Amino acid sequence: MGTVYAIANQKGGVGKTTTAVNVAACIAEAGYETLLIDIDPQANATVGLGVPKDSAPNVYDVLMGASGAEEALVATEIERLALLPAHPDLAGANMELPREAGSERRLQEALAGIRDRFAFIILDCPPSLGPLTVNALVAADRVIVPVQTEYFALEGLAGLLDTLALVQRELNPRLTVAGMLLTMHDARTRLARAAEEDVRKHFPALVFDTVIPRNVRIAESPSFGRPVIHHDPHSAGAGAYFALAQEVAARG
Repeated sequence: MGTVYAIANQKGGVGKTTTAVNVAACIAEAGYETLLIDIDPQANATVGLGVPKDSAPNVYDVLMGASGAEEALVATEIERLALLPAHPDLAGANMELPREAGSERRLQEALAGIRDRFAFIILDCPPSLGPLTVNALVAADRVIVPVQTEYFALEGLAGLLDTLALVQRELNPRLTVAGMLLTMHDARTRLARAAEEDVRKHFPALVFDTVIPRNVRIAESPSFGRPVIHHDPHSAGAGAYFALAQEVAARG
């Protein structure tokens, strides 16, 4: 049975989607059957892999019971990497899901029939702690938390960890934090170095050794509909994500 990782942080702009796309691509490149599930209404992970965000069926159809997960899977240009695409209609799921009892387990139930097909399943969460993210956390085994190395790096992490603890206690006792990932790091600035020091000081056992740098190749790769490891495999950004994928695999 495949391991399910949610990439989550309620703070926007910290590199969740970039991390989800590139970790999934790196794992697939290493020879593992991998599935990326985009559950963000912005559908950036979907577009970032060159798939239209109006694809149907999609993860909204799956969550609403109009389609099975198997029928909604899309092949990508990357060998061994499949996608369950998002759709803007997902925004409505935030209103619809809470009306139905047990709706927080919709994604978990949908994955039950396909987990054995994949060694790794990566969930790209929206920048909120709403029903879609809760669905992802209930379905996940582990969580990776991207943290931008800026002044407010620690802001909101306590709230996120409280939410993870609540989900673990009430809905998903197997859920654990795989690690916190420092992103958009510019080692030339004192601010970034101080932020990294703070995060590592407060969460010494959780922070990944790998740090994702600010890198123009990472920033521009989504416009080409491909992960950075295919856009420019020799860039610093690609090297960082390859190292992260190895570290994720090593942590189990």
